[in-house]
Amino acid sequence: MTSNRTIAATAIAFLLGGCAYHAGSGDYQGYQVRGEQSVRFGVVDTVRPVRINPGDTGLGAVSGAALGGIAGSTVGGGSGQVAGAIGGALLGGLIGHEVEQSANERPGVEITVHLDSGQYVAIVQEADEPFRPGDRVRVLSGHGTTRVSH
Repeated sequence: MTSNRTIAATAIAFLLGGCAYHAGSGDYQGYQVRGEQSVRFGVVDTVRPVRINPGDTGLGAVSGAALGGIAGSTVGGGSGQVAGAIGGALLGGLIGHEVEQSANERPGVEITVHLDSGQYVAIVQEADEPFRPGDRVRVLSGHGTTRVSH
């Protein structure tokens, strides 16, 4: 009975983790409100699609290992049960890692801008706004972040 509750609780936690909100480049964090940003103007030189991976938290691997270990422990009896738990944990950890990685990746763009000053800058941000070479844009910088907008 306890293992069924553990499995259910772990599955619910894993599913809720997939509902996490990822802020786009047009969104602002609370500390950025009323903050000053410098604004430079320029023209888009190149746009290149990229994948943004914010990094692994380890939650997917740990959750997968826990679920795999629990599921594997139901196989066989005695030493077979231990081997099933170990194998399930290893396989579950690998699968959980891959699920977390693919769930957190999102499309992005690398935008190279030729500023009015003559300088070139390249900014990577989420692909939430379309850019084409020749577009007139603003480059906003402040609080350690830079982004491009129309």
